[in-house]
Amino acid sequence: MTDIGVEPYREITFDADGDANPAERTALTGVDATDLVLFCHGWNNTPSAARSLYQAFFAPFPALLAGSPQVRLGYGGVIWPSIRFTDETIPNYPHAAAAAAAGPGLDDETVSALKGFFAGQDATVDRIAAHLAQQPDSEDAFNDFGRLTRQLVTTATTSGAGVVGDLAVEDGPGASPAILTDDVLALCQKFTAALADTGMPVQPGPAGPSFSIGGSLKHLWDGAKEVLRQTTYYEMKRRAGKVGQLGLGPLIGQLAAARPELRVHLVGHSQGARVVAFALKGLPAGARNLKSVTLLEGAFSHYAFAEHLPDGLSGAGALSDAQGRIDGPVVSCYSHFDTALGVIYPLASALSGDDASALPGLDKRWWAIGHDGIQAVSPCTTLTLAEVLRDGVPDSGCVSVDAAAVVKDGGPPSGAHSDICHQELARVVLAAGRIGRT
Repeated sequence: MTDIGVEPYREITFDADGDANPAERTALTGVDATDLVLFCHGWNNTPSAARSLYQAFFAPFPALLAGSPQVRLGYGGVIWPSIRFTDETIPNYPHAAAAAAAGPGLDDETVSALKGFFAGQDATVDRIAAHLAQQPDSEDAFNDFGRLTRQLVTTATTSGAGVVGDLAVEDGPGASPAILTDDVLALCQKFTAALADTGMPVQPGPAGPSFSIGGSLKHLWDGAKEVLRQTTYYEMKRRAGKVGQLGLGPLIGQLAAARPELRVHLVGHSQGARVVAFALKGLPAGARNLKSVTLLEGAFSHYAFAEHLPDGLSGAGALSDAQGRIDGPVVSCYSHFDTALGVIYPLASALSGDDASALPGLDKRWWAIGHDGIQAVSPCTTLTLAEVLRDGVPDSGCVSVDAAAVVKDGGPPSGAHSDICHQELARVVLAAGRIGRT
């Protein structure tokens, strides 16, 4: 049994199709607890990194509940097939020390992770890695790099059209994401400039992080690596939704049938927030054991829960009716210090051909729920972290919590995206779930 410093702790592992490990599912059902907090890691993780995150995040809980003998808290870690780019530092837990040096090249661990994630495409991954290592000063090389990165995603699905179709529906805006359709060299330029905006050192070009046709292009390979990262994000995005809706949601329903008295609380970070949010779509009708959902720096649209999309966009968010499916609140913790969601995410999410996509960080349509909280939902309570720690949160509905008072540290390009291991955020989870409250 895995030891992460708290007991009872159980893990539940899902494959890419959302199928759960049967033995782990049985063990989870038998946990001796009144309340079970299930934490789901984000996309930039290996199982060992996820366990380090769980250990650090869960550490404050026993002391916080010391005065609540009526609560027997169980802990759970969701393990789902994500991918780790080792050049991203992660504050506040030991795995951060394993981060590799930044730069356009891919280290062996990241190459291996890409090959494992995109099964059967070893040759494509090797050619991508060769481009990033060699950094040719050639427009043809960038075009080949773009073709190869998009091949990873389109081969992993039925077709390129299938990729943009279902992902657009999930977050609301119904058009092709620029990362999969726009001119590759222009995308590399934009991402090189965006990395510079986060404070990340990039190779200087003829006029900083820019380019002109006919001039040197080598410095744009920093942006090219980010294009690769964000392109793989689209396959991760689909996988997160699938694991949540087809795997985690039905699992909670099975827990409701087997252990109706067990109160379940979901917590998700980054793309893991997407997993737990989309679990609401897969929650069986009549299951009332899910008592809270807490999203930490969620990497999906801030309009996901909207009944009607604003800003001239048609339709509704993919989770427009989801907050009513649980017996408790949906709480989104956000921070403006999260540059992964404030700078990089909007650029990757912008619509192809949209005139505003050159400055997507200024265009609220493409902001993430972890950047400014839940939007276009009424009612939605917005609170500071201090207010939550003093007064708690409403017992139902959507709640946005500005957590920038503690979620504030981290280097470029992600900023404070993974700065989530704080006692204050543990207290938010307890408040959302009414755990230990008399």
